[in-house]
Amino acid sequence: MEKDFMLYQPIITEIKEIISAGQQNAYSAANTAMVLTYWHIGKRIVEQEQEGSERAEYGKRLIPVLSEELKKEFGKSYSERNLHYFRKFYLYFPDKQIVNACVHNLSWTHFRSLLRVPDENARIWYMREAANEGWNYRTLDRNIGTQYYYRLLQSPKKETVIAEMQEKTAEYQQNKFELLKNPVVAEFLGFRSEDSFAETDLETAILLHIRDFLIEMGKGFAFVARQQHIITDTEDYYIDLVFYNIELRCYVLIDLKMGKITHQDVGQIDMYVRMYDALKCKEGDNPTLGILLCSETSEDIARYSVLHDNERLFMSKYMTYLPTKEQLRAEVERQKEIFYMQHPALQEKGSDTK
Repeated sequence: MEKDFMLYQPIITEIKEIISAGQQNAYSAANTAMVLTYWHIGKRIVEQEQEGSERAEYGKRLIPVLSEELKKEFGKSYSERNLHYFRKFYLYFPDKQIVNACVHNLSWTHFRSLLRVPDENARIWYMREAANEGWNYRTLDRNIGTQYYYRLLQSPKKETVIAEMQEKTAEYQQNKFELLKNPVVAEFLGFRSEDSFAETDLETAILLHIRDFLIEMGKGFAFVARQQHIITDTEDYYIDLVFYNIELRCYVLIDLKMGKITHQDVGQIDMYVRMYDALKCKEGDNPTLGILLCSETSEDIARYSVLHDNERLFMSKYMTYLPTKEQLRAEVERQKEIFYMQHPALQEKGSDTK
């Protein structure tokens, strides 16, 4: 088999490239159609608002009614919030030629980020740079957030600013097929958002062995969702894994981290828990719990972050290999120490009962 592979390797490589190019072309065509559809929807809404009046009372009533009807036939992508985005999209980019010039290289997520930029000159510059330089949406989002346009404009050493930006965003740019995983396109094409392509190897492994994983988690756990899409007034979020514990009568959110835990990770799971309480919990549910499942825990995080003395947030270590008895015993003791660093009151309570 290996000999055959070496014999046919050139044609195998070429066909793989053909398939990748075809996938990218298919995505690009769907993405272009989607963005232009949203632009036309926004244009039509603005036109309907009493000859384009931006603050018309009529528009306030139009969008809820329109959303309700569109969602029945085309799904939740046409929520009131998204219709407001489409309207703003047209108002911020009224010249269709400008959109057409860049839409082939930009996704709707790019344009969503651009809607945060009130300065028209900066907004158009960011759009053209993103399209010409091949920025993915995470790079664009970071550059907007760090005022890259204004820093570049004011700096006498533009090369230094550009080099710093490229260094800071290099990790974001590694996956050139990231756009293919954009779940918004799946929703636009009529697929459920939970069928999106936002996958990680760790999530896949857990779901392939979900029965064993639930047993390891403890009593009363039921699987709810993977990459659950949470929508707020300003952003879209995706929670890695969601479970419900029947015994505790609460949701349990798991955020997966492939490396050492950071304070940013802690802030994210804390936000997810608060968000879930506000947007998903129903009457009778107890407060949501959050677990950071990582390959390396941290004593400093346990002592000094919002995890400390928080009864709703936890960090837990996973191991991708079967340890020896000695390794397991040492790891259990270490994780026990870290747990008590996070929850000192529980250690005191345990000492009192001895």
